[in-house]
Amino acid sequence: MPKSVFGKPADCNRVLLHACCAPCSSAIVEWLIANGVRPTIYYYNPNIWPREEYEIRKEESKRHAASLGIEWIDDDYNHEAWRTSVCGLEGEPERGRRCEQCFTIRLMATARKAAELDIKYFATTLASSRWKSLEQIERAGHTAEQAVGGVTFWAQNWRKGGLQERRNQLLKEYGFYNQQYCGCEFSARQALTKPVLRQQMREAKRQHLEQLSGMSENVVELLKKRLADSRVIMAYWPLTDEVDIRLLIHWLVEQGKTLVLPKVTGDETMELRRYTSQEDLVEGAFHILEPVGELYTDYDNIDVVLVPGMAFDAAGHRLGRGRGYYDRFLTAHFLPLTSHVSPLLIGVCFPFQRVAEVPIEDNDVSMNEVCS
Repeated sequence: MPKSVFGKPADCNRVLLHACCAPCSSAIVEWLIANGVRPTIYYYNPNIWPREEYEIRKEESKRHAASLGIEWIDDDYNHEAWRTSVCGLEGEPERGRRCEQCFTIRLMATARKAAELDIKYFATTLASSRWKSLEQIERAGHTAEQAVGGVTFWAQNWRKGGLQERRNQLLKEYGFYNQQYCGCEFSARQALTKPVLRQQMREAKRQHLEQLSGMSENVVELLKKRLADSRVIMAYWPLTDEVDIRLLIHWLVEQGKTLVLPKVTGDETMELRRYTSQEDLVEGAFHILEPVGELYTDYDNIDVVLVPGMAFDAAGHRLGRGRGYYDRFLTAHFLPLTSHVSPLLIGVCFPFQRVAEVPIEDNDVSMNEVCS
C-alpha cells in the first residue's frame, strides 16, 4: 500500500473510520482532518454490554462528530449475534482469540460499509488502545479487506505521534464519558474486583475533575423532578468527590419536605437526624459534615433514600467505599420490613460511574434505580 509520511496512503482523501468511542477517535479525527483526510465515523460495536453502556458511548461519539460537522453512521446493535459469534471463547484472556474474533466481526462490517459508500480506505480507532494487540487488529483488518474486495485497510498505529497525549487533552476539553473497560462483558468480568473498580473510579474522577460541577448540576435537576411528589427523603451531605447535592438539599427544605441525613455512630453504624439548615451540621467521622438535629426513627415514613456510591451497574448493584455503612443500615431498617412499602432506593453518581457490572457480595444492597 503506498504511504506518505506518518503512514498516510498517498491517494487517501477519505476514510471510513470505525470508532469504538469518542475519546479514542478524538485525536485521530483531528489528525485526519489536519492532514487532508475527510473521515466518516462508523459506529458498529455489538460487543459493548450492557445496552445502556452502548447507548452512552454511542451518543458521545455522535456528539463529537456533530461538533466537528463530520458524517456519522450508526449500525445495528445485535449483541446476541455477537455473543453467538464468540461462543466458546468466553474464557479467553485479553488479547486472546476472542478479541481477534471480535475485531474481525467489526472490521468486516466496516469494510462492507466502505464498499457500499464507495470509500476506498477504512481504519479503526481500536489501534489507539495500548490494551489491544496491533497484530490482531491488523490481521482482522486485512481479513476483512480480502473478504470484501475493492477496499483497503489502513493499518496505522494511532498511539504514536503524540496522539495519545492529545487524546487525554481532548477528553478533558470535551468532557467525554470515558469508561475504564473495552465494553466486552467477558473482559469486564475477568478482571473486575471491588478494589480494582474503586481505583478505576478514582482515576476517572481525576480525568473528569473540571466537569464534576456541571455534572452535579445536571443530576440535581433530574432529582428535583424525581422527588417532587416525595414527602420524606433520606439524603446525604456530599464529600468533595461525590455528586454535589447541596443545592438539592436546600431546595427540598424550601419545598417543605422532611429531610434526614445519616450520622455515623461509635459502633460503626448509622442513625438519622433531621436537617433544617446548614447550621445543623458539624464535622464528624472521616471529616464528613453530619447533622446534629433531632433523632429520626420513623423509618416507615421515608419515601426515598438517596445513596451515593463509587459505581453502579444497570441492575442497581452498588460499589461503596468498602466500610459497609449503607448496606448495614439499609438491611437493618428497610429490607426486613413487610408491614409497609419499602422506600425507593436511588443510587446517585456521575455518568462515568455507571459501569457494565459491579462485583457483589451477599450483604450488598441493590438500588431500585440510579440517577446520573
